[in-house]
Amino acid sequence: MPKWADYKRIAKERGALALELFVVNSKPSGPDADLPGTLPDHLAYQAELEQDGKLVFAGPVSDATGEDMNGEGMIIYRAASLEEARALAENDPMHKRGVRTFAIRRWLVNEGSFTVSVGLSGKKVSFS
Repeated sequence: MPKWADYKRIAKERGALALELFVVNSKPSGPDADLPGTLPDHLAYQAELEQDGKLVFAGPVSDATGEDMNGEGMIIYRAASLEEARALAENDPMHKRGVRTFAIRRWLVNEGSFTVSVGLSGKKVSFS
């Protein structure tokens, strides 16, 4: 496989979007992790990052069955480098306080689509 930078260049040359984002998989550090107690500070941090244009998407993921919550989440950051994205993740109160651990990876968005609908008078936004 090519190096990341080489693949990113190749993707751009062939006309792909080649938008580099950073994906954080966040997991509870153990069964006694205080997820509910840390949640307000975590959500405030996420809102701050959203305002700053650093947070693309974030939210919980199900367990492997798709039926239950297990405290895991996925966060997608917009950052200039892996180091900047890692600093964003490390400063999340969930990670900073040891409530969750995380793994971070680069993600090159090349294909796909989504639709945004904005209802101005009803102040409604929907994605599909």
